[in-house]
Amino acid sequence: MTQDQWTDVDGYLTDLLAPADEALTAALDDSTAAGLPAIAVAPNQGKLLNLLASVQGARNILEIGTLGGYSTIWLARALPADGRMVSLEYNPDHADVARANLARAGLDKVVEVRTGAALDTLPRLEEEGAGPFDLTFIDADKVNNPHYVSWALKLSRPGSLIIVDNVVREGRVATAHPDDPAVTGTRDMFDLVSREPRLDATAIQTVGVKGYDGLLIARVVA
Repeated sequence: MTQDQWTDVDGYLTDLLAPADEALTAALDDSTAAGLPAIAVAPNQGKLLNLLASVQGARNILEIGTLGGYSTIWLARALPADGRMVSLEYNPDHADVARANLARAGLDKVVEVRTGAALDTLPRLEEEGAGPFDLTFIDADKVNNPHYVSWALKLSRPGSLIIVDNVVREGRVATAHPDDPAVTGTRDMFDLVSREPRLDATAIQTVGVKGYDGLLIARVVA
């Protein structure tokens, strides 16, 4: 198996099951034009997030790591008319791009993008009583993954879903890599989830246009 083959299969699946539309295409194009890193979820992964939010019946969604708002659009489109979403983005320039992309998609009244370090904004959400969130998607700096999962759990309810992206790290997560804080943070997150009785979780490996990685899906059970 090669990267070219993974990419070709992703293209085939995406064209049939998750075709792009103007808002999604423009979100990626404008993110590229603004110099944002090309690390948004793949289209079929965006569709997976959309389906999970729909199956969950999510009315209140939290995202940690907005980037240009591509995954945000996929998630917000699963919300009912009275649903809402909060997305947290560290970089103010990225947040501006995301807000423009969300406005073009007609979702600026549904999604609030908050700027600042998530470990600063998450306690404010708790103080405001913003939760419980029915689904939390975590796709930010991997060093803080354990802290993000802890906060997601705190802001959830029994039955909520917590999804963490990029948890396989091209297979490096299977062994300790002290020189790679992203791997260390991800392994610490797995340790936390495995010990946490309030979470029932699994993780899957993925291949595709984004290479070799994976995601964790956890359900809050208590």
